[in-house]
Amino acid sequence: MGMTIAEKILAAHSGHDHVVPGQLIECRTDWVLCHEITTPAALRMLEERGMDQVFNPDQIVAVPDHSVPAMNIKAAKMYQKLKSWVQEKGIKHFFDVGRGGIAHVVLENTGLMKPGQTLVSGDSHTCNAGALGAFATGVGSTDLAGAIYAGKVWFKVPETMLIRVTGQTQPGVTPKDIVLEVIKRIGADGANYMAMEWVGDYIDALDMEGRFTLTNMAIEAGGKTGIVAVDDTTRAYMAARGVTPDQYTEYHSDPDASYKVVVEVDASAVEPTVAYPHIPSNGRVAGSDRIAVTHAYVGSCTNGRISDLRDVARILRGRRIADGVQMIVVPATQAIWKQAAQEGLLEVFVDAGASVSYPSCGACLGMHSGVLGPDDVCISSSNRNFVGRMGDPSAQIYLASPATVAASAIAGFISDPREYNAAD
Repeated sequence: MGMTIAEKILAAHSGHDHVVPGQLIECRTDWVLCHEITTPAALRMLEERGMDQVFNPDQIVAVPDHSVPAMNIKAAKMYQKLKSWVQEKGIKHFFDVGRGGIAHVVLENTGLMKPGQTLVSGDSHTCNAGALGAFATGVGSTDLAGAIYAGKVWFKVPETMLIRVTGQTQPGVTPKDIVLEVIKRIGADGANYMAMEWVGDYIDALDMEGRFTLTNMAIEAGGKTGIVAVDDTTRAYMAARGVTPDQYTEYHSDPDASYKVVVEVDASAVEPTVAYPHIPSNGRVAGSDRIAVTHAYVGSCTNGRISDLRDVARILRGRRIADGVQMIVVPATQAIWKQAAQEGLLEVFVDAGASVSYPSCGACLGMHSGVLGPDDVCISSSNRNFVGRMGDPSAQIYLASPATVAASAIAGFISDPREYNAAD
């Protein structure tokens, strides 16, 4: 029996020629990604046990990104803990405030993470990096501590779900709509502890930013990771970051690999989709109901990239956000913020009445810079709409593509972005 991409990577990193789903393995980690929220807890565990060491300071990436710049004294202390540890241990790759942004998007653009490698982090959306043909997953602070100390993590080899997306989307339909459609079909636990492998001619034609959106949301279906095989698009992306094919290993699923589930999606039949509260699988067609919104949020590790900001600008250009709607746009990294400024996108947002914020995860999980109040209704390009996720438990969160968020901000209620072409 052949192996899937995920199985091959895990076999190579655990000293096995062959692994099967359900097998327990001790897996070597190529990279550990740290931020200021979950890492301090892991460091305390190590300190309390006299295990305060780092397996390799050159294989750790640290990016403060959740509550930055610090919103209060507690947040400042967490940031200080991460930064002092970085300095003490000589962590080579530290992307401080003003030089980084949202950790997952920062990492994907560095060229550090390569195809065929493994990555763990104390953050559920670490699966984002699977778009590079890598095995990337979030772990708890205890496993994070083990990875920092030993460079190894225990895994149960996951089963794999094959998602085959064929055809091409209608104008106005984005990768976010595709992944929301898939999660709607399979449910919020439909890929529980599985690797979600994306294939098909739609995926073949998709750029890397779109692929990152797909793999980023694997956790919203219960997945262990999302993954896309390496192809010319991946190779070109790595080459643009100075990484040549001899610096990484490509893994491809065998023709006789075994899949737990196969999901078939006709991209041409997918419409702009919105996940209603309070779960990402509660998807409906955008504009099905006239739901008034008070807030519109564009950002997060799912949809704060330059292509997302271009989609928003295309709709907002020459228009004004509806009275009563507060719109916040958060470029995912400092580099994306700068590029958006150079392209004139930030001016479009400001002219439309939106607030442009600094790179941060803050609003996405209700920490700061856009916390929702009682009974607020937010249309968001983020990845999670659980009760209390972005602020007050009574607030309503609707997940959508950046284009749908922009259209809804203009209308004042959840709208189909296909109704808004670029303004003359």
